[in-house]
This record gives sequence, structure tokens and C-alpha cells, in this order.
Amino acid sequence: MTDTTYSGDPTTDEPRRTSVTKRGGGAPASRGRTTIADGVVEKIAGLAARDVVGVHAMGSGLSRTFGAVRDRVPGTGGGKASVTRGVKAEVGEVQTALDLEIVVDYGVSIADVAGDVRENVIAAVERMTGLEVVEVNIAVSDVKLPEDEEEEPEPRLQ
Repeated sequence: MTDTTYSGDPTTDEPRRTSVTKRGGGAPASRGRTTIADGVVEKIAGLAARDVVGVHAMGSGLSRTFGAVRDRVPGTGGGKASVTRGVKAEVGEVQTALDLEIVVDYGVSIADVAGDVRENVIAAVERMTGLEVVEVNIAVSDVKLPEDEEEEPEPRLQ
């Protein structure tokens, strides 16, 4: 880049050319590399999927049971459900793919819920990470029936 300055000599108004060299390689935001861990994408996707009406829970019955046991053990979760339960992400440099396992409420259209989950997850992940979501695979592992107990029975620890 060349910057034009005046010489400062009042008798001549001839411009003097000075050369200004920029340091670095472009805009500051583009210097360096950002990596996003699989777990970050899994959390974003898990929260986005749970926001969809008709999604009762995430994960298979077995993973929810193990999660319930883990949540009751002091120092391993503080009693709150794991946000990433039922979510698996594979993250590359510019793209990501997701596998979700969900439990739907009885009476809802599974196709509609799956479509809404895909839309919500893709929008949230792409907005927050800048990664392109190439696919969101959804496995419906169970249906929550109205007569089912509201809380799953407590697993017995021996």
C-alpha cells in the first residue's frame, strides 16, 4: 500500500510518496485456526433437539438408565441430565455430521418431529459454529406412551 503525504515544505506542494508496509497476513480475524471439539457440537445439537415439540427424551433406554445411575453418583453430574446423551458428532475442519437418538411422545408425527429436529439442529450448529452440517441422522428408539410412568423407575444399586 502506498500512502501519499505532503512534504511539509510550504514553497512546494508536491506530494511525496512514502511506502507503508502492512504487517501480518490479512484481517486479524483470519489469522490462525479455530478448532471445535466434537463435544461442543454435540451439546449444541442436543439442546436444539430437545427444544422441538414432540421430543420426549434423547438416547436409548439403556443409555438413559446408565445416565440416571451416573447422575445419582456424587461428583459425576450433579443430578442433571447429560446434554449430549443420544448425540454423536463427527467434526472436520469445515463440516460436521450428526447422529441423534430420540424418544418421541405418543401421537405426534414421527416424520414431522424428525424434520423439525433436523431443521433446528442444523440452524443452531451452523449459526454457532460456522460449520456446514452435511447430515443429521435420526434414530427413533422409543415412543413415550401417556400411561407410562412420568419418571423412569430408579435403578437398583447393590
